[in-house]
Amino acid sequence: MKSYRKELWFNVNARRGFINITGQVEQCLKESGVSEGLILVNAMHITASVFINDDESGLHHDYEEWLEKLAPHEPVSKYQHNRTGEDNGDAHLKRQLMGREVVVAVTNGKLDFGPWEQIFYGEFDGRRKKRVLVKIIGD
Repeated sequence: MKSYRKELWFNVNARRGFINITGQVEQCLKESGVSEGLILVNAMHITASVFINDDESGLHHDYEEWLEKLAPHEPVSKYQHNRTGEDNGDAHLKRQLMGREVVVAVTNGKLDFGPWEQIFYGEFDGRRKKRVLVKIIGD
């Protein structure tokens, strides 16, 4: 069985943003030489997310509005976490909602997706460098 590991690095200039990382994950799969197995993609920061959905701008806008209603950034004083000097209590909650990682089957050397599925990095407290782990195992 083969094993492959790579870190992808991102620096989103805004507080929040979504980046389609499907192409980068496919490149990792190609580099791994795995044709049958599993791929794990996870955000290695507690205010970022990795998730699967459609790459459609209206949906991304809806995510922004929905997440901001559920965990608004302001007022920052409403979050006990922010009493530590941080201002990202909302980002921790948004990450919890969107998830830490995804696992995708690899079949015939390709990501075994359903229609329209893409992998995204979600940033909820940006403006600094963060990483995503890609781990692939299989034959």
